[in-house]
Amino acid sequence: MNINWKRIALLVGFVVAVLLIGYLLYFLFLKPTIPTANQNINALTGEGGLPVTGTNVNIPIANDINGALPGSSTTTDTNLNPTIDLPLTTGQTTVSVIANGGLTKTIALTTGQASSISITADGTSAAYYDKTSGIFYEIGSNGKVIPLSDKVFYSVQNVTWSPDKKQAVLEYPDGANILYNFDTGRQVTLPEHWKNFSFSPTGDQIVFKSMGTDPENRWLAISNADGSQAKKIEPLGDQDATVYSSWSPNNQIIATFTEDLDFDRQNLYFVGINGENFKSAIIEGRGFQSQWSSSGDKLLYSVYSSNTDYKPTLWIVDAQGDNIGQNRKSINLETWADKCTFQDNSTVYCAVPRTLQTGAGIFNNDLDTSPTDIYKVDLTNGIKTKVAVPQGDINIDKLMVTKDGGSLYFTSKTNGRLYTISLK
Repeated sequence: MNINWKRIALLVGFVVAVLLIGYLLYFLFLKPTIPTANQNINALTGEGGLPVTGTNVNIPIANDINGALPGSSTTTDTNLNPTIDLPLTTGQTTVSVIANGGLTKTIALTTGQASSISITADGTSAAYYDKTSGIFYEIGSNGKVIPLSDKVFYSVQNVTWSPDKKQAVLEYPDGANILYNFDTGRQVTLPEHWKNFSFSPTGDQIVFKSMGTDPENRWLAISNADGSQAKKIEPLGDQDATVYSSWSPNNQIIATFTEDLDFDRQNLYFVGINGENFKSAIIEGRGFQSQWSSSGDKLLYSVYSSNTDYKPTLWIVDAQGDNIGQNRKSINLETWADKCTFQDNSTVYCAVPRTLQTGAGIFNNDLDTSPTDIYKVDLTNGIKTKVAVPQGDINIDKLMVTKDGGSLYFTSKTNGRLYTISLK
Protein backbone atom coordinates (compact mmCIF):
# COMPACT_ATOMS: atom_id res chain seq x y z
CA MET A 1 0.00 0.00 0.00
CA ASN A 2 1.42 3.37 -1.02
CA ILE A 3 1.08 6.20 1.58
CA ASN A 4 0.18 9.60 0.16
CA TRP A 5 2.54 11.72 2.22
CA LYS A 6 1.73 14.80 0.22
CA ARG A 7 -1.96 14.67 1.21
CA ILE A 8 -1.09 14.08 4.87
CA ALA A 9 1.29 17.04 4.90
CA LEU A 10 -1.39 19.30 3.46
CA LEU A 11 -3.89 18.14 6.13
CA VAL A 12 -1.45 18.73 9.01
CA GLY A 13 -0.51 22.12 7.61
CA PHE A 14 -4.19 23.07 7.43
CA VAL A 15 -4.79 22.12 11.10
CA VAL A 16 -1.70 24.05 12.25
CA ALA A 17 -2.81 27.09 10.29
CA VAL A 18 -6.27 27.02 11.84
CA LEU A 19 -4.78 26.79 15.37
CA LEU A 20 -2.36 29.63 14.67
CA ILE A 21 -5.05 31.92 13.30
CA GLY A 22 -7.31 31.12 16.31
CA TYR A 23 -4.53 31.99 18.78
CA LEU A 24 -3.79 35.27 17.00
CA LEU A 25 -7.47 36.26 17.12
CA TYR A 26 -7.66 35.45 20.86
CA PHE A 27 -4.45 37.34 21.65
CA LEU A 28 -5.38 40.44 19.71
CA PHE A 29 -9.10 40.75 20.49
CA LEU A 30 -10.34 38.46 23.27
CA LYS A 31 -7.60 38.23 25.89
CA PRO A 32 -8.59 40.17 29.15
CA THR A 33 -6.39 42.99 30.43
CA ILE A 34 -4.21 41.96 33.33
CA PRO A 35 -5.03 44.16 36.37
CA THR A 36 -2.37 46.25 38.05
CA ALA A 37 -1.25 45.26 41.46
CA ASN A 38 -3.58 47.62 43.37
CA GLN A 39 -6.64 47.56 41.12
CA ASN A 40 -8.74 45.18 43.26
CA ILE A 41 -7.62 46.47 46.65
CA ASN A 42 -10.49 48.00 48.70
CA ALA A 43 -9.44 51.49 49.77
CA LEU A 44 -11.39 51.12 53.05
CA THR A 45 -10.37 47.60 54.14
CA GLY A 46 -7.08 46.99 52.35
CA GLU A 47 -8.46 43.66 51.20
CA GLY A 48 -9.39 42.41 47.80
CA GLY A 49 -13.01 42.31 46.60
CA LEU A 50 -15.86 44.77 46.14
CA PRO A 51 -16.21 48.01 48.19
CA VAL A 52 -18.20 47.64 51.41
CA THR A 53 -21.89 48.54 51.43
CA GLY A 54 -22.52 52.26 51.72
CA THR A 55 -19.37 53.47 50.00
CA ASN A 56 -21.35 55.18 47.22
CA VAL A 57 -24.28 56.45 49.24
CA ASN A 58 -23.29 60.11 49.10
CA ILE A 59 -22.00 60.26 45.54
CA PRO A 60 -23.89 63.12 43.83
CA ILE A 61 -26.13 62.04 40.96
CA ALA A 62 -27.21 64.56 38.33
CA ASN A 63 -30.97 65.08 38.15
CA ASP A 64 -31.44 64.67 34.40
CA ILE A 65 -35.15 65.52 34.54
CA ASN A 66 -34.84 67.60 31.36
CA GLY A 67 -32.73 65.03 29.54
CA ALA A 68 -29.38 66.63 30.46
CA LEU A 69 -26.20 64.65 29.83
CA PRO A 70 -23.58 64.05 32.52
CA GLY A 71 -21.46 67.16 32.94
CA SER A 72 -24.31 69.53 32.05
CA SER A 73 -25.13 72.42 34.39
CA THR A 74 -27.60 70.48 36.54
CA THR A 75 -27.89 71.19 40.26
CA THR A 76 -27.93 68.28 42.68
CA ASP A 77 -30.32 68.30 45.67
CA THR A 78 -28.17 67.37 48.68
CA ASN A 79 -31.22 67.14 50.99
CA LEU A 80 -31.78 63.41 50.62
CA ASN A 81 -34.38 63.08 53.39
CA PRO A 82 -36.55 66.22 53.41
CA THR A 83 -39.13 66.47 56.18
CA ILE A 84 -42.73 67.27 55.47
CA ASP A 85 -42.64 70.61 57.26
CA LEU A 86 -39.89 72.12 55.10
CA PRO A 87 -40.37 73.94 51.77
CA LEU A 88 -39.17 71.66 48.98
CA THR A 89 -38.70 71.69 45.25
CA THR A 90 -39.57 68.43 43.54
CA GLY A 91 -38.77 68.37 39.85
CA GLN A 92 -40.06 71.67 38.53
CA THR A 93 -42.86 72.01 41.11
CA THR A 94 -42.11 74.43 43.92
CA VAL A 95 -43.85 73.81 47.21
CA SER A 96 -45.65 76.96 48.30
CA VAL A 97 -45.70 78.02 51.94
CA ILE A 98 -49.08 79.70 51.38
CA ALA A 99 -51.78 77.82 49.49
CA ASN A 100 -52.07 79.12 45.93
CA GLY A 101 -53.64 76.21 44.08
CA GLY A 102 -50.60 73.95 43.79
CA LEU A 103 -48.39 71.82 45.99
CA THR A 104 -48.58 73.33 49.47
CA LYS A 105 -46.31 73.05 52.49
CA THR A 106 -47.96 70.67 54.95
CA ILE A 107 -46.98 70.54 58.61
CA ALA A 108 -47.58 67.43 60.71
CA LEU A 109 -48.67 68.53 64.18
CA THR A 110 -48.96 65.09 65.83
CA THR A 111 -47.09 61.82 65.65
CA GLY A 112 -50.05 59.77 66.89
CA GLN A 113 -53.70 59.53 65.96
CA ALA A 114 -55.80 62.64 66.52
CA SER A 115 -59.54 62.07 66.40
CA SER A 116 -62.70 64.15 66.81
CA ILE A 117 -60.96 67.38 65.85
CA SER A 118 -62.74 70.71 66.20
CA ILE A 119 -61.81 74.38 66.03
CA THR A 120 -61.47 75.92 69.47
CA ALA A 121 -63.88 78.58 70.73
CA ASP A 122 -61.50 81.43 69.82
CA GLY A 123 -61.35 80.11 66.27
CA THR A 124 -57.55 79.85 66.05
CA SER A 125 -56.50 76.38 67.20
CA ALA A 126 -57.59 72.76 66.94
CA ALA A 127 -58.94 70.63 69.79
CA TYR A 128 -58.61 66.87 69.48
CA TYR A 129 -58.62 63.55 71.30
CA ASP A 130 -55.35 61.60 71.37
CA LYS A 131 -56.27 57.92 71.10
CA THR A 132 -52.93 56.70 72.39
CA SER A 133 -52.75 58.75 75.59
CA GLY A 134 -56.49 59.14 76.13
CA ILE A 135 -56.02 62.89 76.71
CA PHE A 136 -57.72 65.87 75.05
CA TYR A 137 -55.41 68.54 73.69
CA GLU A 138 -55.44 71.93 72.04
CA ILE A 139 -52.80 72.70 69.44
CA GLY A 140 -52.04 75.74 67.29
CA SER A 141 -50.30 76.06 63.94
CA ASN A 142 -47.06 76.72 65.86
CA GLY A 143 -47.22 73.15 67.20
CA LYS A 144 -47.58 74.10 70.87
CA VAL A 145 -49.66 71.44 72.64
CA ILE A 146 -51.83 72.26 75.67
CA PRO A 147 -53.80 69.58 77.55
CA LEU A 148 -57.46 70.55 77.94
CA SER A 149 -57.61 68.41 81.07
CA ASP A 150 -55.29 66.20 83.09
CA LYS A 151 -57.98 63.51 83.17
CA VAL A 152 -57.42 60.41 81.02
CA PHE A 153 -60.29 58.98 78.96
CA TYR A 154 -59.36 55.61 77.50
CA SER A 155 -60.97 54.09 74.40
CA VAL A 156 -63.41 56.89 73.57
CA GLN A 157 -65.24 55.96 70.38
CA ASN A 158 -66.98 59.21 69.53
CA VAL A 159 -66.84 62.82 70.74
CA THR A 160 -69.55 65.46 70.30
CA TRP A 161 -68.29 68.96 71.12
CA SER A 162 -70.45 71.78 72.42
CA PRO A 163 -70.29 74.99 70.33
CA ASP A 164 -68.14 76.74 72.95
CA LYS A 165 -65.87 73.64 73.28
CA LYS A 166 -66.16 73.83 77.07
CA GLN A 167 -67.83 70.44 77.24
CA ALA A 168 -68.34 67.31 75.19
CA VAL A 169 -70.33 64.08 75.17
CA LEU A 170 -68.02 61.06 75.12
CA GLU A 171 -69.38 57.77 73.77
CA TYR A 172 -67.66 54.45 74.51
CA PRO A 173 -67.76 51.12 72.60
CA ASP A 174 -69.68 49.42 75.43
CA GLY A 175 -72.47 51.99 75.19
CA ALA A 176 -71.40 54.12 78.18
CA ASN A 177 -71.84 57.88 77.74
CA ILE A 178 -70.55 60.78 79.81
CA LEU A 179 -70.78 64.55 79.61
CA TYR A 180 -67.49 66.15 80.61
CA ASN A 181 -66.92 69.86 81.31
CA PHE A 182 -63.32 70.84 80.57
CA ASP A 183 -63.61 74.11 82.50
CA THR A 184 -64.93 72.69 85.76
CA GLY A 185 -63.83 69.05 85.52
CA ARG A 186 -67.42 67.99 86.24
CA GLN A 187 -68.44 64.63 84.82
CA VAL A 188 -72.02 63.42 84.35
CA THR A 189 -73.06 59.91 83.33
CA LEU A 190 -75.73 59.76 80.62
CA PRO A 191 -77.98 56.72 79.96
CA GLU A 192 -76.38 53.95 77.93
CA HIS A 193 -79.36 53.65 75.57
CA TRP A 194 -78.82 57.24 74.33
CA LYS A 195 -76.75 57.79 71.17
CA ASN A 196 -76.09 60.18 68.24
CA PHE A 197 -75.86 63.44 70.18
CA SER A 198 -75.91 67.03 68.94
CA PHE A 199 -75.69 70.22 71.02
CA SER A 200 -77.98 73.23 70.78
CA PRO A 201 -76.35 76.50 69.60
CA THR A 202 -76.03 77.69 73.21
CA GLY A 203 -74.66 74.35 74.40
CA ASP A 204 -77.15 73.98 77.25
CA GLN A 205 -79.26 71.26 75.57
CA ILE A 206 -78.70 68.12 73.53
CA VAL A 207 -80.74 66.17 71.00
CA PHE A 208 -80.24 62.41 70.83
CA LYS A 209 -81.83 59.06 70.02
CA SER A 210 -83.21 57.12 72.97
CA MET A 211 -83.03 53.47 71.90
CA GLY A 212 -85.31 51.29 74.02
CA THR A 213 -85.31 47.52 73.58
CA ASP A 214 -88.82 47.64 72.08
CA PRO A 215 -89.07 49.62 68.80
CA GLU A 216 -92.16 51.27 70.24
CA ASN A 217 -89.96 52.75 72.95
CA ARG A 218 -87.41 54.40 70.68
CA TRP A 219 -87.53 58.18 70.43
CA LEU A 220 -85.83 61.25 69.10
CA ALA A 221 -85.54 63.32 72.27
CA ILE A 222 -83.96 66.40 73.83
CA SER A 223 -82.72 67.17 77.34
CA ASN A 224 -80.51 69.55 79.23
CA ALA A 225 -76.84 68.94 78.53
CA ASP A 226 -76.49 67.04 81.82
CA GLY A 227 -79.32 64.67 80.83
CA SER A 228 -81.99 66.23 83.04
CA GLN A 229 -85.52 67.13 81.91
CA ALA A 230 -85.55 64.72 78.97
CA LYS A 231 -88.43 65.20 76.53
CA LYS A 232 -89.69 62.95 73.72
CA ILE A 233 -89.97 64.66 70.33
CA GLU A 234 -90.69 62.05 67.63
CA PRO A 235 -91.03 58.23 67.65
CA LEU A 236 -88.25 56.37 65.80
CA GLY A 237 -89.66 52.85 65.65
CA ASP A 238 -87.31 50.77 63.50
CA GLN A 239 -86.31 53.71 61.27
CA ASP A 240 -83.54 55.24 63.41
CA ALA A 241 -80.93 54.60 60.69
CA THR A 242 -82.57 57.26 58.50
CA VAL A 243 -82.85 59.86 61.29
CA TYR A 244 -79.96 62.30 61.78
CA SER A 245 -79.52 64.29 65.01
CA SER A 246 -78.33 67.72 63.92
CA TRP A 247 -79.26 70.91 65.80
CA SER A 248 -79.19 73.86 63.41
CA PRO A 249 -77.23 77.02 64.30
CA ASN A 250 -80.43 79.11 64.03
CA ASN A 251 -82.15 76.86 66.62
CA GLN A 252 -85.04 75.94 64.30
CA ILE A 253 -84.20 72.32 63.40
CA ILE A 254 -83.00 69.54 65.71
CA ALA A 255 -82.92 66.63 63.25
CA THR A 256 -83.60 65.50 59.70
CA PHE A 257 -84.84 62.20 58.32
CA THR A 258 -85.12 60.66 54.86
CA GLU A 259 -87.82 58.60 53.17
CA ASP A 260 -87.70 56.82 49.81
CA LEU A 261 -89.38 58.61 46.90
CA ASP A 262 -88.19 56.39 44.03
CA PHE A 263 -85.10 54.42 43.05
CA ASP A 264 -82.73 57.40 43.01
CA ARG A 265 -84.53 60.06 45.03
CA GLN A 266 -85.60 60.61 48.62
CA ASN A 267 -87.68 63.09 50.55
CA LEU A 268 -85.79 64.97 53.26
CA TYR A 269 -87.85 66.06 56.26
CA PHE A 270 -86.98 68.55 58.99
CA VAL A 271 -87.85 68.15 62.68
CA GLY A 272 -88.32 71.02 65.11
CA ILE A 273 -88.64 71.05 68.90
CA ASN A 274 -92.36 71.87 68.95
CA GLY A 275 -93.72 69.60 66.23
CA GLU A 276 -93.57 72.27 63.51
CA ASN A 277 -94.89 71.26 60.11
CA PHE A 278 -91.84 72.18 58.03
CA LYS A 279 -91.68 71.74 54.28
CA SER A 280 -89.70 68.84 52.87
CA ALA A 281 -86.98 68.82 50.24
CA ILE A 282 -86.17 66.32 47.51
CA ILE A 283 -82.62 64.95 47.44
CA GLU A 284 -81.17 63.28 44.36
CA GLY A 285 -79.73 60.12 45.85
CA ARG A 286 -78.94 58.07 48.94
CA GLY A 287 -76.13 57.87 51.47
CA PHE A 288 -77.16 61.23 52.94
CA GLN A 289 -74.48 63.22 54.83
CA SER A 290 -74.98 66.88 55.75
CA GLN A 291 -73.58 70.02 57.36
CA TRP A 292 -75.36 73.21 58.35
CA SER A 293 -74.11 76.52 57.04
CA SER A 294 -72.84 78.93 59.68
CA SER A 295 -76.20 80.72 59.96
CA GLY A 296 -78.28 77.57 59.61
CA ASP A 297 -80.27 78.75 56.60
CA LYS A 298 -78.60 76.33 54.14
CA LEU A 299 -77.77 72.64 54.18
CA LEU A 300 -74.73 71.23 52.41
CA TYR A 301 -75.17 67.53 51.74
CA SER A 302 -73.77 64.64 49.72
CA VAL A 303 -75.62 61.72 48.13
CA TYR A 304 -74.93 59.05 45.51
CA SER A 305 -77.15 57.65 42.77
CA SER A 306 -77.08 55.65 39.54
CA ASN A 307 -76.69 58.97 37.71
CA THR A 308 -73.32 59.52 39.39
CA ASP A 309 -72.07 55.90 39.13
CA TYR A 310 -72.85 55.68 42.84
CA LYS A 311 -70.14 58.19 43.65
CA PRO A 312 -70.91 60.89 46.27
CA THR A 313 -71.71 64.36 44.96
CA LEU A 314 -72.19 67.64 46.82
CA TRP A 315 -75.41 69.69 46.84
CA ILE A 316 -76.62 72.85 48.56
CA VAL A 317 -80.25 73.65 49.43
CA ASP A 318 -82.13 76.28 51.43
CA ALA A 319 -83.20 74.84 54.78
CA GLN A 320 -84.94 77.58 56.74
CA GLY A 321 -88.65 78.34 57.21
CA ASP A 322 -90.69 78.77 54.05
CA ASN A 323 -87.56 78.57 51.90
CA ILE A 324 -86.89 74.91 52.75
CA GLY A 325 -86.18 72.96 49.56
CA GLN A 326 -85.60 76.02 47.37
CA ASN A 327 -82.44 76.88 45.41
CA ARG A 328 -81.25 73.29 45.35
CA LYS A 329 -78.07 73.12 43.31
CA SER A 330 -75.36 70.59 42.56
CA ILE A 331 -71.88 71.84 43.39
CA ASN A 332 -70.38 69.34 40.92
CA LEU A 333 -67.71 68.03 43.27
CA GLU A 334 -67.40 64.31 43.94
CA THR A 335 -66.79 64.06 47.67
CA TRP A 336 -68.56 63.56 50.99
CA ALA A 337 -70.09 66.36 53.08
CA ASP A 338 -68.08 65.04 56.04
CA LYS A 339 -64.92 66.15 54.22
CA CYS A 340 -66.12 69.78 54.12
CA THR A 341 -66.07 72.72 56.52
CA PHE A 342 -67.76 76.14 56.52
CA GLN A 343 -65.67 79.27 57.03
CA ASP A 344 -68.74 81.49 56.92
CA ASN A 345 -72.27 81.24 55.55
CA SER A 346 -71.20 81.45 51.92
CA THR A 347 -67.69 79.94 51.90
CA VAL A 348 -66.94 76.26 52.28
CA TYR A 349 -63.72 74.24 51.96
CA CYS A 350 -63.83 70.61 50.83
CA ALA A 351 -61.29 67.82 50.50
CA VAL A 352 -61.96 66.23 47.10
CA PRO A 353 -60.53 62.83 46.09
CA ARG A 354 -58.51 62.93 42.88
CA THR A 355 -60.11 59.69 41.75
CA LEU A 356 -63.16 57.75 42.87
CA GLN A 357 -64.22 54.30 41.77
CA THR A 358 -67.75 53.42 40.81
CA GLY A 359 -69.68 52.55 43.97
CA ALA A 360 -67.51 54.68 46.28
CA GLY A 361 -70.63 56.24 47.79
CA ILE A 362 -71.87 52.83 48.88
CA PHE A 363 -68.55 51.36 49.98
CA ASN A 364 -66.84 54.50 51.25
CA ASN A 365 -64.87 52.65 53.94
CA ASP A 366 -63.19 50.51 51.29
CA LEU A 367 -63.10 52.79 48.23
CA ASP A 368 -62.26 56.14 49.85
CA THR A 369 -58.51 55.69 49.41
CA SER A 370 -57.44 58.40 46.93
CA PRO A 371 -55.27 61.40 47.86
CA THR A 372 -57.37 64.54 48.20
CA ASP A 373 -56.99 68.11 46.98
CA ILE A 374 -58.61 71.05 48.75
CA TYR A 375 -61.22 73.22 47.01
CA LYS A 376 -62.88 76.46 48.04
CA VAL A 377 -66.51 76.94 47.03
CA ASP A 378 -68.27 80.29 46.90
CA LEU A 379 -71.93 79.39 47.47
CA THR A 380 -73.16 82.80 46.25
CA ASN A 381 -72.01 82.23 42.68
CA GLY A 382 -71.02 78.55 42.61
CA ILE A 383 -67.38 79.24 41.73
CA LYS A 384 -65.03 76.42 42.75
CA THR A 385 -61.31 77.01 43.15
CA LYS A 386 -58.57 74.50 43.88
CA VAL A 387 -56.63 76.13 46.70
CA ALA A 388 -54.12 73.46 47.74
CA VAL A 389 -52.53 70.13 46.96
CA PRO A 390 -51.21 69.01 50.38
CA GLN A 391 -47.76 67.42 50.47
CA GLY A 392 -47.61 63.70 50.98
CA ASP A 393 -50.66 62.60 48.96
CA ILE A 394 -52.85 62.70 52.08
CA ASN A 395 -56.34 61.22 52.09
CA ILE A 396 -58.05 63.87 54.21
CA ASP A 397 -60.63 62.51 56.60
CA LYS A 398 -61.79 65.55 58.60
CA LEU A 399 -61.23 69.18 57.59
CA MET A 400 -61.58 72.35 59.70
CA VAL A 401 -60.88 76.03 58.95
CA THR A 402 -59.90 78.74 61.42
CA LYS A 403 -62.28 81.63 62.05
CA ASP A 404 -60.15 84.14 60.13
CA GLY A 405 -59.70 81.75 57.19
CA GLY A 406 -55.94 81.77 57.67
CA SER A 407 -55.32 78.06 58.26
CA LEU A 408 -56.78 74.64 57.65
CA TYR A 409 -56.46 71.72 60.06
CA PHE A 410 -57.11 68.19 58.87
CA THR A 411 -56.57 64.55 59.77
CA SER A 412 -55.37 61.74 57.53
CA LYS A 413 -57.66 58.78 57.03
CA THR A 414 -54.55 56.62 56.52
CA ASN A 415 -52.48 57.34 59.63
CA GLY A 416 -54.80 59.50 61.76
CA ARG A 417 -52.24 62.28 62.21
CA LEU A 418 -53.21 65.96 62.44
CA TYR A 419 -51.83 68.37 59.84
CA THR A 420 -52.11 72.05 58.97
CA ILE A 421 -51.57 74.30 55.96
CA SER A 422 -51.61 78.09 55.66
CA LEU A 423 -54.19 79.81 53.48
CA LYS A 424 -52.78 83.31 53.95
